[in-house]
Amino acid sequence: MSIDSPPRTSLAAAVGDFVAAARPGDVPEEVLERARYLVLDAVGLAFASTGYEFSTTARDALGRLGSGEHPVLGMPDRLSPRDAATLNGVLVHGMDFDDTHIPAVTHVSAAALPAAISAACTTAGATTRDLLLAYVLGVEVSARVGLGGAGGFHDVGFHPTAVAGAFGATVAAAKLWGLDAAGITAAQGIVGSMSAGLLEFLEDGAWTKRLHPGWAASSGMTAAAFAEQGWSGPGAVYEGRFGLYATHLQQRGSDPSAVADGLGERWELMRTAVKPYPICHFIHAFADAALALRAEHGLTAADVASVRCAIHPVPGKVVCEPAANKWAPRDEYDAKFSLPYVVATALRRGRFGLAELEDDALRDPATLELTRRVEVVEDHEGAFPRAYSGYVELELTDGRRLTRREQVNRGHDERPLTNDDIAAKFAETIGTVADAETADRVSATVLGLGDDTPAREFAEACRG
Repeated sequence: MSIDSPPRTSLAAAVGDFVAAARPGDVPEEVLERARYLVLDAVGLAFASTGYEFSTTARDALGRLGSGEHPVLGMPDRLSPRDAATLNGVLVHGMDFDDTHIPAVTHVSAAALPAAISAACTTAGATTRDLLLAYVLGVEVSARVGLGGAGGFHDVGFHPTAVAGAFGATVAAAKLWGLDAAGITAAQGIVGSMSAGLLEFLEDGAWTKRLHPGWAASSGMTAAAFAEQGWSGPGAVYEGRFGLYATHLQQRGSDPSAVADGLGERWELMRTAVKPYPICHFIHAFADAALALRAEHGLTAADVASVRCAIHPVPGKVVCEPAANKWAPRDEYDAKFSLPYVVATALRRGRFGLAELEDDALRDPATLELTRRVEVVEDHEGAFPRAYSGYVELELTDGRRLTRREQVNRGHDERPLTNDDIAAKFAETIGTVADAETADRVSATVLGLGDDTPAREFAEACRG
């Protein structure tokens, strides 16, 4: 570049300009309404997660680092703002039942919402209107950073929720703390050095994935706080020579320009899918296909001689490797990420919910025997990464061969769950640990987001 070339506007600066200028009235009402229901889904899952061992382990670990005055979703505990954001991220994502922006392959609420809640509660005068706007902006940035990876983060072993979520959490916190465009730009540059999350948990069922969005939320708040005090960050954190995509993806198939593309014109939040099943989103279409074949033909597991499934190789790495863990899941976390187990269980039990991840289901001899008869091959007709396709072929004991393809997974923006569907899911998930009075209180509080109610009152109402 010659010495007299004009300065280049970075992608982070474009995001900073947009986020700094954004006002609640700039967001279409349909986006704000859908955002309330995405928050409702996330809060219901946070409550439900408190019934699992990972939640108490995370609470105890963070409690070891100190206490505070900040409320936690679904729990009576109080922690420092950053630790509360970390725990809230674990609670929202820990069951792997939370929303996903499909093309970005990113759980967008799991980091943006905890960061927005904590930042709002540490901002004098912040209302739920401010909180809702910051959450929406966090989702928009998380989705776009994930989109920039073009589905490639998984292929090289990074969890995009951890990577992209850190940037979304950063802008949510920075917005609530009143940083200007330059400050929001710097905050993105700073969090780029904290943005990571490895998929190695797939090898042995480790719990690290559950921590990823909470750590992203904590990192985002940290970066915003440093930027608020004048700490500098690299402007070209996305597109630079050693920026996010160059380092994490080695430029393979990435599109950094997606980070700022269509901000304020195209609302990616509306493309966010709510999960109908408590399993990896890559398997949902397979569960639907297996259940549809079972219902349509009145099948039982005993009627099935063998199963053949076809999946794109990138999601296939997640739900079919390593084979030992997928064809014989050791625990519920292995099972959530096992294509063979999910299809076999759907055929065996005629449903797939939280009960299908309990020990009695995981140890059922008939299910495990059918799981061993599931073959997986590459899908050359699927829609990944635009959608998560599933193809299931059954060979029956009477010689018949049945097939079904779900090209677009249910929950996708082309086949979205309705707000009523989300409300029903919320009632089911929060109902596993809370009474009807608590569920009604929380639902009314969440669906009232966007008014002049102090943000702190929202957080207090969503405590356990």
